Amino acid sequence: MMEGPVDLMPDGATWEGLAERIGELSPDLLVTNEMPFGPWLASSSVYDPERAAESVRIHEAGLVALAALNVPAIVSSRPVPAGERLANEAFALQNGRYTPLHHKQYFPEEPGFFEATWFHSAQDGFEVFDLGGVRLGVLLCTELMFNERSRRYGRAGAELIVVPRASGASTGRWLTAGAMAALVSGCYVVSSNRAGRTAEGQVFGGMAFAFQPDGEPLAQSTDTESIVLIEIDPARSRAQQALYPCYVRE
Repeated sequence: MMEGPVDLMPDGATWEGLAERIGELSPDLLVTNEMPFGPWLASSSVYDPERAAESVRIHEAGLVALAALNVPAIVSSRPVPAGERLANEAFALQNGRYTPLHHKQYFPEEPGFFEATWFHSAQDGFEVFDLGGVRLGVLLCTELMFNERSRRYGRAGAELIVVPRASGASTGRWLTAGAMAALVSGCYVVSSNRAGRTAEGQVFGGMAFAFQPDGEPLAQSTDTESIVLIEIDPARSRAQQALYPCYVRE
């Protein structure tokens, strides 16, 4: 899990530094923040087709940069064309092979996060995928706030919920949501976030985090370590799902 700096480009010194650190840690699975490359489109309340196309282009270049990391599995998201707007598509890269996982379904619409203006869903979501021997589901940012989705992932056999985010300065609510998602699903919950202040003054809160299947904290990013390596045990998730409150029927 990681904090991705604002306006990150898939080349240049900042990216090279991140890539070097990821190479040193050598993870089996990397979870990036939501739409990690280029400017944050949803800061504007007006849809701009040229800016949308540029973000699509930057993230296409980002796929090449991510694949070059040589991490066995990567989960991220990117904008893709979807009619008159974009879709926010979570995807997996496995040895360079691209697999769509999920289209974001829930969109805020407020200053700094005019996502309903820019995005809609072009396909259904919330399926469980086997990725590198781990069964996982994806919640993109705001979707973490809806516990019923986490609970259903657990019921569907997920062992890990990954949450790419681009959330603001307030981090407390996200930690609460992450803990609850783990508690109701019996899954590990791992979330990465965009971090820093844009030239226009919008602040992203960073704070990548991970929770254990019982809802207890596992790890967080810090001021000195923006990329954090953790270990998970899928068997622990499966055992937790037989315990309270996961076993309680609706």
